[in-house]
Amino acid sequence: MANKTMEAAYRVLVDQLTERGIDVEKVRARLKRQQIETPSWGYGNSGTRFKVFREPGAARDLRERLADAACVHRMTGVCPSVAIHIPWDKVEDYDALTGEATSLGVRIGAVNPNVFQDYEYKMGSFANARPEVRGQALEHMYECIDIMNRVDSKILSLWFADGTNYPGQGDFRRRKHWFEEGLQKVYGRLPDGARMLIEYKFFEPGFYHTDIPDWGTAYLLCRKLGEKAEVLIDLGHHPLSTNVEHIVATLLDEGRLGGFHFNDRKYADDDLTTGSINPYEIFRIFKELVAAEEDPSVQMDIAYMIDQSHIIKRKLEAMIQTVMNIQTAFAKALLVDQKALEAAQSSYDTVECERVLQAAYQTDVTPLLAKAREEMGVDPDPIAAYRKSGYQEKIVKERQGELKGAASWG
Repeated sequence: MANKTMEAAYRVLVDQLTERGIDVEKVRARLKRQQIETPSWGYGNSGTRFKVFREPGAARDLRERLADAACVHRMTGVCPSVAIHIPWDKVEDYDALTGEATSLGVRIGAVNPNVFQDYEYKMGSFANARPEVRGQALEHMYECIDIMNRVDSKILSLWFADGTNYPGQGDFRRRKHWFEEGLQKVYGRLPDGARMLIEYKFFEPGFYHTDIPDWGTAYLLCRKLGEKAEVLIDLGHHPLSTNVEHIVATLLDEGRLGGFHFNDRKYADDDLTTGSINPYEIFRIFKELVAAEEDPSVQMDIAYMIDQSHIIKRKLEAMIQTVMNIQTAFAKALLVDQKALEAAQSSYDTVECERVLQAAYQTDVTPLLAKAREEMGVDPDPIAAYRKSGYQEKIVKERQGELKGAASWG
């Protein structure tokens, strides 16, 4: 390692972890295999309900969003794929798009349909009382599946804004039937080897009810659809004090956890940097994931994706910071002594149970991550490397004005 102080800290950490029975080489190898997908929409201009705040140098079209995502991957080494949002990221030539992504060192990941922005969806999409609007939403889903085929995407990521604001506005059971019908038709069109992830949200923009408000409803829909349908957990889409790691463990045990949208919240869907508010929660979630990985009876294929749109922090720095925070939580979870934890649980030693978790969580994994990054050929401090790269100054200078035909919610 280039930094002698960091090298010395790493050697000390290795000795400490070895004494605790941790296989450091195994942990380091697992860290290097981690992959986190960044969202195209996280690089463009965005805002609140009240104002879109434009950031100098923010990406204006998909080509620029891919370039920014590729920069984040170069800095971190663990972000090889980019989720796209249709129609925001719609292009005429998807073969050229995949070629451009490859040339930048990334690939297209999940495809996200948009059935909430058009005026026709004001009263809902699949739960709309008008059959022609439900048909429009279905055709858009088919369009996105066609795009999946053309970019070799294996994930159709679904979030619906459908809901109501007032009692009596809609019939709950009828809306449920319309949703089941629409999703079944989408499921039938999925490409071979692909899956659909169903996201839930307990409120917003519907404040009386939402049609897919919680993990149980999403799980119920997935069970009715088939094995290619799984639940997507967005960390911002829960009421305060929800035990998200319990949801994670339950869905893992049922074989229906498909992926995450990482962010953080103080109140609800706040779109904050992952780990900025409750890093211990992120650690506890990864603790469940690591334990399941080591259990041969659990079948899991988890898509780790970020869903954040920053307006206070610089977009690329915020994305890199999020990736680093996710890596930190994962690294700490890999240090949990599972055998000691099971022994303490079996003997009802509650204090020791928590001590085992705290021993891992309180470990400074900075030297471990620095070593892993160095072995991957990236800087031990990705944010510092980004600030020294000149990329921010370059895009601010080059990206002047608007691009004709560029689409985004911002």
